[in-house]
Amino acid sequence: MANSETKNTIIGFVLIGLIFFGFSWYQSRQFKKQNEYQARLDSIAHVELMQQMALDSMNRILAAQGDSTAIAALAKNNVKVSLDRQPSYKDSLLYVSRSAQDTIVYLSNDKLELSFSSRGAQPYSVKIKDYYRYDSTDLYLIPERHSKYGVNVYVGEMINTADFGFSVAEHSDSSVVFRLPFTGGGYLEQKYVLQPDSYMLQSDLRFVNMEQNLPKNVSSVDIDWNVIIPRLEKGYKNEKQYSKLDYYFEGEKSPEEMAKARDASKRVDSKLQWFAFQQQFFSAIMTSNKSFASADFDVKYYEEDDESRNLMSCSAKLRHDLNDNLDGSKGISSTFYFGPNHYQTLKAYDKKYEKIIPLGGWAVNWISRWLIIPCFNFLSKFISSYGLIILLMTLIIKLLIFPLTMNSYMSSAKMSAIKPEIDKLNEKYPKQEDAMKKQQATMELYQRAGIKPLGGCLPMLLQFPILFAMFRFFPASIELRQQKFLWADDLSAYDSILDFNFNIPLYGDHISLFALLMALSMFFYSRMNSSQMSSDPQMAGMKFMTVWMMPIMMLFVCNNLSSGLSYYYLLSNIITMIQTFVIKKWIVKPEAILAKLEASKNSPKPKSKWQLRLEEMQKQQQAMLKEQQKKRR
Repeated sequence: MANSETKNTIIGFVLIGLIFFGFSWYQSRQFKKQNEYQARLDSIAHVELMQQMALDSMNRILAAQGDSTAIAALAKNNVKVSLDRQPSYKDSLLYVSRSAQDTIVYLSNDKLELSFSSRGAQPYSVKIKDYYRYDSTDLYLIPERHSKYGVNVYVGEMINTADFGFSVAEHSDSSVVFRLPFTGGGYLEQKYVLQPDSYMLQSDLRFVNMEQNLPKNVSSVDIDWNVIIPRLEKGYKNEKQYSKLDYYFEGEKSPEEMAKARDASKRVDSKLQWFAFQQQFFSAIMTSNKSFASADFDVKYYEEDDESRNLMSCSAKLRHDLNDNLDGSKGISSTFYFGPNHYQTLKAYDKKYEKIIPLGGWAVNWISRWLIIPCFNFLSKFISSYGLIILLMTLIIKLLIFPLTMNSYMSSAKMSAIKPEIDKLNEKYPKQEDAMKKQQATMELYQRAGIKPLGGCLPMLLQFPILFAMFRFFPASIELRQQKFLWADDLSAYDSILDFNFNIPLYGDHISLFALLMALSMFFYSRMNSSQMSSDPQMAGMKFMTVWMMPIMMLFVCNNLSSGLSYYYLLSNIITMIQTFVIKKWIVKPEAILAKLEASKNSPKPKSKWQLRLEEMQKQQQAMLKEQQKKRR
C-alpha cells in the first residue's frame, strides 16, 4: 500500500514538472514572437521616419532650385518602401529615388521617335520612322524594355544610375533633362537632345555641386549598356550573316569587327572612339566626344525558332574618364546614332561610320565606293523600279568591261573552231608519257590559229573584283530593302515561290526562283562552252565540274541570299551568253580559222620564249625518264 502511494506521488510530480516545462517553453516562444513583431514594427516606423525625412529634404532642395515639376511628381508618386528589397544607402535621398515611380517621356523628329525611362534616365525604346519590319509593322530597333543603360560611379558609396528614379526637370519635343538629387544640394543630371532631321542623339551626364559626394580621386565612371535587337528582316540566316559588332580606334582607316554571325566576347584595353551594335540594315552606335578608356564587348545570337523573334543580345561595359566642364562640374558627353546603314547618311557624320557596311577588301571596296554606289545612286534619281536599275547597272558594267572580255570571247570562239584539230592531237598522243609532246603540239596549233590562251584568261580574272563587289553590295544595300520586283517582294531577301514544312541541309526550307533561274543560266552557259573542251578523258572531270557541279553549288549558296544578287547574276549570265553567241556567229568564222591553219602547215613559225622553255622542259623530262629506266635495269 505504501509502495503504491509512493509510486503515484512520483508520477504526479513528473506530470507537474512536464506541464510546468511545457508552459514555460510556450510562454518563451510567444514572448520571442512578440519581440520580433515589435522589432519589425519599430523598423517600419524607423524607415518611414527616414523616408519622410528624405522626402522633406528633397522637397526643400527642389524648392530651393525652383523645380516645381519635380515636387509635383514626388507628391503624385506616393512613394512606398519595400523592406525586403530596399538596400541600405548612406544618402537618405537615395531611398526615395530608389522607389520612385517610373515615368516615360518622348522625343521625336522626322526620323526618330525615342522614349526614355525616368528610372535610370535611360533610353527605353527606339522607333525608326519611314521604315518597317518584314511584317509591315513599325520598326523598333530597340523595343520597349529591350535596353538597359546604367552608369556605375562612386559618390561616397557605389551606385548604378539604372537603379534610381530621376525627376524630370525639363522636357520638350527635342530634349529632356533628368536629375537625381543628393544630400547637400548637389545632383546628377542626365540630358538628352535629339537633333532636328537627324538620327543623332546627344547625351550629357553632369555631376553638379557634387564636391561633397564625389571624391577628388574618382576620375572615371563605368557604363553598362545592354541591348536586345529583334529580328527585322524576312530571312533569319541572311540577317544573321550580316549582323555584327564594330568598334573604332581614332585615326584608323576602318573599324574592327567581331561576332559576325556568331557569338563572341572581347576585351579591348586601348582607347576607342565608338562602337556599333549592327543589325543587317540598322545600327545603334555610341560615340564618345573624347574616348572610351576600355571596353568589354559580348554578343550572343538567338536561335531561329526563338518565340520572342529576337536576333541578338549585345552588351558593352565601358570605362570613361570624367571631363571638366566649363561651369566647373564634371561629366561625360557622348552621342547615339539610331538609324539605317545607309552609306551616304553614315558618311555625312565624318566618323568612319560608313565603314561598318561590309563592302569587301580594299580592291572590292574601292570598286563599290567609286563605281557601283555612284552608278546606283545616279540611276535611282530617275528610275523608281530597282529591278530596272539592276538591269541597267548590269548592262553598264558589261559595256565597261567588254574591252577586257573581248579577247576572252574571241579566244573561246576560236577554241571552238579548232576543236576537231585538238581531238586529232589527243588521238595522236594517247599515252601519259607523251603529255609534253601533246602540249607542245597544242601550243603550236594555238599559235598558228592566233589564239592566246593566257591573253584570254587575264581579262577574265580582272572581272572577279567586280563580281565580288556586286556580291557584297546587294545583301548590304538598304536601298533594296523591301523593294518589290516581279514575284520578289523584297530584293534584299530571298524570293520564295514554294515553302517547305522541313529544312534541307545547306539549302533551306524554300525555293528561290531567281536563284533557280540563275543556276539554270549558268548550266546552259557552261554547256555552250563545253563544246570547245577537248574530248580527252582527262578533261571529263573538269567538264563535269563546270557544267553540273558549279551551277548546283551556286544554287545552294544563293537560295538564302538576296534575290537582287541572284537576279544580277542571272542577267550577267544571259548577257554573256548573248555576247558569246554573237561573236561565234558573226565575228569569228570557223572556216576562215581552219583555212588559216591549213595554209600555215608548211610554213615554219617563229617560236616564242614560252615555247622554247616548254621544249627545254620536255627534253629534261625525257632525260630523267631515260635515267630512271637505266636504274631499273
